[in-house]
Parts: sequence; structure tokens; C-alpha cells
Amino acid sequence: MTVNYDGTRYNGFQTQPDGNTIQDHLEKAIATIIGEKPKIHGSGRTDAGVHAIGQVFHFLTESTVPAERWPLALNGRLPKDIIVTNAREVHLDFHSRRSAKRKTYRYTINANQYPDVFLRHMQLHHPGKLNIEAMREALSHFIGTHDFTTFASKHSEKQSHIRTIYEARLEVDYSMTRPDTRDQGILHFYITGSGFLQHMVRIIMGTLVQVGEGKHAPDAISNMIAAEDRSEAGPTAISKALTMWGVHYEEFNT
Repeated sequence: MTVNYDGTRYNGFQTQPDGNTIQDHLEKAIATIIGEKPKIHGSGRTDAGVHAIGQVFHFLTESTVPAERWPLALNGRLPKDIIVTNAREVHLDFHSRRSAKRKTYRYTINANQYPDVFLRHMQLHHPGKLNIEAMREALSHFIGTHDFTTFASKHSEKQSHIRTIYEARLEVDYSMTRPDTRDQGILHFYITGSGFLQHMVRIIMGTLVQVGEGKHAPDAISNMIAAEDRSEAGPTAISKALTMWGVHYEEFNT
């Protein structure tokens, strides 16, 4: 199944003792249909406050409910900020996380003078002047296969920090900028990779903001990666501006 959610009110995707996670709500809703609580497996974790468009999860069931009816059945049982958009039957050897080939995240910075009253819970507001072209250039240095220890949480438990970034791009939306002001638009950063380490995208973004502020040159990114030292990178950017944008499989894309 594919699920979209506004993560503002939740403690991330993966189940927690307090029960206020996306997984907890999905399992509870599914249980009302099949009569027992399932164990769902997500394509990846998202932190508290992070959103998703195209998060994938799977579970085993002997239910006879046709796949195409699951989204409507679940959405009537889920909070309004969690929406299942697709369901399909897959082979038993499919796994939402292990079968994934690529994942894409989007990070959004509002570089206009004032925050957006409607989308403020999904954006990092940065009213100060940013060197957008420097940020775009710095972003390109992440593409390729690298050891991303510098851009991983110190609490990362992964044995290997080697990941591949296939694509990294910046799109600027000027539709909400006001003429003759210091507004710079809404900056959407898209990063597609083989997988991501804990806080990896947010640390990349915290570093890119510093590049935009003139604290680092764009070509300093390569040296940061080579250092394999978390202290070389910038801060971890806030979670609310991050959205899991999609998961890609050989069999199908979401």
C-alpha cells in the first residue's frame, strides 16, 4: 500500500510506546477490517514531524477484501491527515524496504521575507538573503557513491555509511514572491538515492543553508564528505520541512 501523511502531529512512522505514530494508526485501522492487529513493514522510517507522499508499506493477510477496496475502507478509519492512496497484491518475496531501489526526499525552504501562514508547518522559513546559485552548486557535489559519515547522525547504527546519490536538484517557485521586495521564492530540494542514513537529508540541508549564508564555499562539500567526520558538516535542519517524496521499485514506482 501507498500512504500520504502530514507528519505534524505524529512521532514519526515507526511504532512507539505512546502509540502516536503513522504505523500505529495504520495497524489499528487494518485490525478493524481483518479482526487482528497486523505487523506492517514500511519502506523507511521518517522522524517526528516529517511528511510523506508515497510512503510504501506491506503486510500479510488472508483477508478476501479486494485490493482496490482497501484505500476507501482504511481512509474511513484513519485520521484525516493520513490517506492511503493505493493498494495492490504483491509476491511473498516483496519487501517494502529491502525491495526498494531508490528513494526520493524533498526539503522545502521558504526564502521569502514572511512565512506562509498556510504551509508554515511544511517549510523552513529563512527570511535572510541566500545565495541560491551557490546552494545549487553545492548540491551537485553530493551526487555519486560516497561514505556519508559526515552527514549521518552520530547515533547511526548502520554498519556501512556508503550510499549512492543518483540525483540532486533545486527547483525555485516564484509564484508567491512580491515584486520589489527581498523575497527569493520557495526552494524545493529533491534528493534521490539508494538509501539514506539517520538524519542524512536534514544534515545535508543544514549544511546547504550555511553555504547559502556564505559560511562555506560550494566546493567545500567534497572535503566534508572525505573527512568522514560529523563535526565537519552543518547543523541538522528542522524536520517539518522534509517530505518523503517517493519510493522506486523495479516492479513499479510510487
